[in-house]
Amino acid sequence: MTESNYVVIEGVIGVGKTSLVKLLAERMNARMVLEEVEENPFLEDFYRDPVHYAFQVQLFFLLSRYRQQMEFPQQDLFQQKTVSDYLFDKDKIFAYINLNEKELSLYERLWSLLQRDIPKPDLVIYLQANTQTLMHRIRERNRPYERNISAEYIQRLNEAYSYFFFHYTDSPLLVVNTVKIDFVHNSDDLEDLLEQIRKPHVGTRYYVPMRE
Repeated sequence: MTESNYVVIEGVIGVGKTSLVKLLAERMNARMVLEEVEENPFLEDFYRDPVHYAFQVQLFFLLSRYRQQMEFPQQDLFQQKTVSDYLFDKDKIFAYINLNEKELSLYERLWSLLQRDIPKPDLVIYLQANTQTLMHRIRERNRPYERNISAEYIQRLNEAYSYFFFHYTDSPLLVVNTVKIDFVHNSDDLEDLLEQIRKPHVGTRYYVPMRE
């Protein structure tokens, strides 16, 4: 389907990263790497009280993501393609939003040591949606640990993600506006998106689907 062996799907909470990873992995016969979100023991506490739990939740995610990334060279030799629902570099987005100055200084020292070993993806797909759409999707899936997420927090994340990917140049980047598509339940939307992914990628490209 695509010449990219390592594809990463990114975007704010609720945008549909994991759903697209599963669909894409099936089409590519690829190994899936899914972020271990629910295993983070501090996450629910963080959404309830971000000031007191930001550093713990951040370090758990950083080390968990690093461990997963280090497993890449050991993957099945007969299944070379990999699709992941997170980009390691984006860990810093949450750190800069949630950590205080002292915590951020310590985090930066640790992150700079770990990121040297991280493989770069062949393609990053950044899924976009406005805050209203994201909040609707979050409420609709109704995960217990997400029930305390505020629209204000999602708005801050949205702005931070947009800034991060506007300046991202480490891998080819496909930016997809997902507000008017439903690639999970609409096969035409999925095929249109897959067609965009199949195309050769250099630099940054934007895909804004238009419905009647």
